[in-house]
Amino acid sequence: MHPFRQAVEDRDEQAIAALLAEDVVFTSPVAFKPYPGKAITAAILRGVLRVLEDFTYVREIANPDGRDHAFLFTATVSGRQIQGCDFLHFDEDGRIDDLTVMVRPLSAAQALAEAMGAQFDRIAAEAAAAAETAEAAEAAEAAGRGATSTPS
Repeated sequence: MHPFRQAVEDRDEQAIAALLAEDVVFTSPVAFKPYPGKAITAAILRGVLRVLEDFTYVREIANPDGRDHAFLFTATVSGRQIQGCDFLHFDEDGRIDDLTVMVRPLSAAQALAEAMGAQFDRIAAEAAAAAETAEAAEAAEAAGRGATSTPS
C-alpha cells in the first residue's frame, strides 16, 4: 500500500506531515487560491480528518515513474455522501510537492466547505504554531552550525 494512503487510512497525522515537502502547494476543492507550504497544508489535512467520516480510499492510480498518483475516495461530511480524488505529485526526494483535491456532488462540496470553514480558525492557529516551531528549529540548526565552524 502506498505510504500516503496508509497514513491517511490510519489517520496518522505525523506520518502525513512527514510525507509533505516544505514547499508543497495544496489546492482545495472549495477555495479559490492554493495554499503554499507544509505548515498550512498539514493543518488543513488535520482539519479534513476531523470533518470527514467513514473515509475510505476505493482506488489508486499511479503513473509508471511513481511521481504522480490519484487516490479516489468516499466519505461522509455533515450527513452527505461525498466522492473525491486526491491528486499527488512527488518531488525528487519522494515528498509531496503538489496536492490537489476534487470532490462531488455539489451538495457535498458545499457541506465540506461549511465544515472546513468552521475549522479554519483552528487550522490557521495550528499552521502558525507549526511555522514558528519550524523557524525556531532552523534558527537553532543554523546557530549550531555557526558554533561548530572554525573562525578564519
